[in-house]
Amino acid sequence: MGYELSLSRPRFLRVRRGMTLETIARAYCLPPRVLAAFNGLKQEPERGEVLLLPEGGNLYEVRGGETKALLSGSEQTFEEKNCTKRLYPTQKVLL
Repeated sequence: MGYELSLSRPRFLRVRRGMTLETIARAYCLPPRVLAAFNGLKQEPERGEVLLLPEGGNLYEVRGGETKALLSGSEQTFEEKNCTKRLYPTQKVLL
């Protein structure tokens, strides 16, 4: 009998003491702006707050000359997935 390994991530996260937007985003391979946008955050999350963890992707650092369409197939897909219209070298984005 074979077993299948499933590496699913949680859909929600309760913020614990010492957690910041940056540390949570890093732990789940998300740009902080995406985590903030999905949860309507204007400031650091508070202890006990429950955050929605958006579907992930591959976290990628943009290089010079790359375009939204090259990275995500279209500008609209890039902007929806990354919660921004901006694109610049060294930016961390989801593919």
